[in-house]
Amino acid sequence: MLFLVAALLLLGVVMGTVAHAPLDFSLAVAAVIAVWLGVFALRERHARRRASTR
Repeated sequence: MLFLVAALLLLGVVMGTVAHAPLDFSLAVAAVIAVWLGVFALRERHARRRASTR
């Protein structure tokens, strides 16, 4: 329960920060995060395929 409260508090702080940032900056940061998550997902998929063949 404490984790949920901390996560919601952090989300509120981040959303408040984004609301005051310029739109171009927010979109650029969102694109960087999306690419980072895509690379992470591809690496995880590749690692699981490699581990399952052994």
